[in-house]
Amino acid sequence: MKKTKISIIEDNKVVRENVSKFVGFHEEFELCQVHGSVESFLHALNINPSIQSDILILDIGLPGLSGLEAIPLILEKLPHQDIIMLTTYEEEDVILKALCSGACSYISKKASLDEIVEALRIVANGGSYMSPSVAREIVNHLMGGRVSKASILSDRQKEILEKLVDGKSYATISTELFISVETVRSHVKKLYKVLQVNNKTEAITQYMKGYIK
Repeated sequence: MKKTKISIIEDNKVVRENVSKFVGFHEEFELCQVHGSVESFLHALNINPSIQSDILILDIGLPGLSGLEAIPLILEKLPHQDIIMLTTYEEEDVILKALCSGACSYISKKASLDEIVEALRIVANGGSYMSPSVAREIVNHLMGGRVSKASILSDRQKEILEKLVDGKSYATISTELFISVETVRSHVKKLYKVLQVNNKTEAITQYMKGYIK
């Protein structure tokens, strides 16, 4: 089985070691690089460009270059790098900037180690992940009237989007809204078509990128 290579940039030693050890316990993952700063990561990459990972776990509050400043620099060198933000910052502006800069997922440091591993699995399979608390911030922003073109989504689509980012399944949503699972699936497809995206994170990221000035 081909292992998914994981790199970590985190200045908090306890967090860095705990995440590294827990990820290392899972056979599907292989730790590639572990650094306490962006500068250290980029220096190692310059010395040996072949040391590349599939997924990078990146903190925002780092000494020197911040995680937000690092995203475009890293993607310039590693355009196919998947970046998961793991941070204490849950403010909507910070979250949006990270996602619009190229991060594919955003996890709160309040998340459990199991949740972090689940996020890694989702990203490794081509998906995106956001902690429920983070997703709620984005949806509150999206639905709060600050984006005038939110009106292009129907009320039902907005309602379903909110439930999806709460982590609810199609079956649960159909039960709560008294509609069939096929109807839920149809609304989701229409929602993605309206926003011209392929998944939940793209729906939020591309929508914000296109309409927030």
